[in-house]
Amino acid sequence: MTRDLTAAHWPDVERDRWTVVVPIGAFEQHGPHLPLDTDTRIARAVAAALPGTVLAPALPYGSSGEHEAFAGTVSIGAEATKSLIVEYGRSACRWARRVLFVNGHGGNGRPLAEAVSLLRYEGRDAAWLACAVPGGDPHAGRTETGLMLHLAPETVDMSRAVEGATEPIATLMPRLREAGIVAVSESGILGDPREATAAEGARLFARLVEQASEQVARWQPGTEGRLR
Repeated sequence: MTRDLTAAHWPDVERDRWTVVVPIGAFEQHGPHLPLDTDTRIARAVAAALPGTVLAPALPYGSSGEHEAFAGTVSIGAEATKSLIVEYGRSACRWARRVLFVNGHGGNGRPLAEAVSLLRYEGRDAAWLACAVPGGDPHAGRTETGLMLHLAPETVDMSRAVEGATEPIATLMPRLREAGIVAVSESGILGDPREATAAEGARLFARLVEQASEQVARWQPGTEGRLR
C-alpha cells in the first residue's frame, strides 16, 4: 500500500530507502465540462496507486501557456516549472533513495525532461513518467473525460460536453503553437468527450496504473530521465 508523505513524522522517514512519487499537473481549462485541476487529479490518482512507493503532495501548477486565453488557467511557464522540479529533486534526494515525477500534463514534458536530465547528471536518481493513454485524444476529450468520470464523477458536467477540434494533433499544432488552443477550438477541447463513460475510464485508468507500475519495477530511465 502506498504510504503518504504528508502524514509522516521526520524520525520515521527511512533515509536512502524510499522511492518518493511526486504527481505534477496543471491548473488550466479543460473544456466547459471538466475541472481546472483535471491533470493534477489524474496524476495524483496514478501516483497513489503505485506499489512500494511513498506519495508526496502534488505540484498543482505547470507550463500551460497554450491555455491562457481561457479564464481560470494559471501557468507558471516552462522555465519556472523546470526550476521547481530541479530544486525539488535536489532537496528530496538528500534523504530519498529515488524520486519519481508522475506527469499529468503534456506541456510539462520538455521542462521535466530538462530538469530530470540535470538531476541525473548531478548524480541524483530521479526519473519521470507520463500519464499517457496510447491512442487517446489530446485534451479534455473522450480519454480525459472517461478518466474523470471514473475518478471524480462529481466534478464532471456532461451536459456541457461538446465536440471540440477533432483533426489530428499534427495538423493542429502549427496554429496551436502560434496562438494557443483557442485558435483551433473555441471550447478548449481537442477531441470529442460526448461518448465518454465511467466504465471506459476505469479500463483506461487500470492500463495507466499497470503501465506505470511496470516502469517503476524496471526503473530504466532513458536519456532524458523518462522511465521506459
